[in-house]
Amino acid sequence: MKPTSAASCAVTILAPVYQSAEILPLLVDQIEVEMTKLDLMDNFELLLVNDASKDHSWEVISALSQSKPFLKGISLRRNFGQHNATIAGLNYAKGEIVIVIDDDLQHPPKAIGAMLEALKRDYDVCYTRYLNRQHSAWKKFGSQFNNWIATALLRKPKELYLSSYKAIRKEIVNEIIKYNGPYPYIDGLILDITRSITSIDIEHQARAVGAGNYNLRKSFVLWMQMATSFSVFPLRIASITGFLLAGLSLVTIIIVIVNKLLHPEIAAGWASLIATILFIGGIQTLCIGVLGEYLGRAYLKLNNKPQFSVGRTTWESSIND
Repeated sequence: MKPTSAASCAVTILAPVYQSAEILPLLVDQIEVEMTKLDLMDNFELLLVNDASKDHSWEVISALSQSKPFLKGISLRRNFGQHNATIAGLNYAKGEIVIVIDDDLQHPPKAIGAMLEALKRDYDVCYTRYLNRQHSAWKKFGSQFNNWIATALLRKPKELYLSSYKAIRKEIVNEIIKYNGPYPYIDGLILDITRSITSIDIEHQARAVGAGNYNLRKSFVLWMQMATSFSVFPLRIASITGFLLAGLSLVTIIIVIVNKLLHPEIAAGWASLIATILFIGGIQTLCIGVLGEYLGRAYLKLNNKPQFSVGRTTWESSIND
């Protein structure tokens, strides 16, 4: 569902929300303070996209919207994931600049002014680099791994860190929301559209309340989305691996035949045979799995699997898609 057109504003601040009912009042207050300092209180909107939280996040959003005229809430019918919730919000954003921020206050709202200033230097997108990261060790490693993968598959500049805290010009947002695949990867779409990108350093903060919602499984799913939605490089790896194994097998066969002819007394090697079969079988299974990922995503896209489905907004009680 696409929203109806509405008057624009200078800035949209967009936050996907999941299980953050206790944090939301603090987030809204800090954003309000910062936008007051920037003299933008009458020219911005705050979009909170509830990704089917199991707590009472939607009730908090609805209540806050009654006293905060700049706040608008969107509630999705089911949990679609952070990137899908983000692209849902991008479809509703009216700002000439859209700032995407997490809901847990690890992204300091006081960096908004610096991000807006950075875009004044004719950049399309401004990312943030975290100083003194407050994440756990496994998540830091996961982010570094994601950085390596993005550099290899998406040709991301090595010095650029793809953080979830970023500012995007409206022209780029309009291109992003043209993507109709069921599994959007926002940073991959940005890199496909523009390379006019800058970044600023920010102080990373500890989560205000509770533990983070991302786990290893969700990170793996995100890596797979990035790898199979925006690059055919995994398919090329599978092809190259197949060719190399075919060549290695041919050389091995020749060696075995020659060795048997020169030394007829040599007994057949059961262990080496089983090891070879298991190795080649594992590689084949891996390659079939990669092909399956691509075919599965193509199948879901052809069957119009939705990116998101909006159930309610704070300005309308329900929405019929």
